[in-house]
Amino acid sequence: MDEVIERLRGGLVVSCQAYGGEPMNDAETMTRVAQAVVAGGAVAVRAQGPGHLRRMRAELDVPLVGLWKDGHDDVFITPTLEHAAAVAEAGAEVVALDGTDRCRPDGLDLAETIRRLRERHPVLVMADVSTFEEGVLAAEAGADLVGTTLSGYTAYTVKTPGPDLDLVERLAGALSVPIVAEGRYHTPDQAAEALERGAHCVVVGTAITHPATITSWFAAALETGDRRAT
Repeated sequence: MDEVIERLRGGLVVSCQAYGGEPMNDAETMTRVAQAVVAGGAVAVRAQGPGHLRRMRAELDVPLVGLWKDGHDDVFITPTLEHAAAVAEAGAEVVALDGTDRCRPDGLDLAETIRRLRERHPVLVMADVSTFEEGVLAAEAGADLVGTTLSGYTAYTVKTPGPDLDLVERLAGALSVPIVAEGRYHTPDQAAEALERGAHCVVVGTAITHPATITSWFAAALETGDRRAT
């Protein structure tokens, strides 16, 4: 597992995910996307769902950061121990899960989830958090990596237009576990700054692998330009 952490150091992890009802939301398509980003230099792939993870594991030789999104309420990123175990069984070396202090559907706290998962599978655990305090608690609970993934996506945090670089820097300065910068990284400069602020690696998803959103950015800019011209 130390080797996996070293492979992530200073690198780009690309999130290859699609959402329900989208044309790209099948294991074969997302595996091809994952192969493309690895060819472009990604050191690892973040992906969701056991089916997608199993297909990617058969084709890729880079680490997989796996998760399972289930539900639409507060805790939906790998919300239970059983979800986490399924992600590990699908071939992920790193299991990403909700690392906030909110109640989990199975009633287990984060520390107990991590402990029980490790009893069953030799995996790393990445805790997706939204605040500095949650990051500290996640590290104390045994998380191997702490990600800023949920900053701006909880009811008690503010969603900024770009990434929460201040949270990256603060966590990196306080914790001994690697900090994963994730959430609204839209430009190479933002990703590079995250490393400068102390991130161990950077996860980029939408800006690379979600055509519908990327297209909407361009379409919105053109619509604004049309209005200015009239």
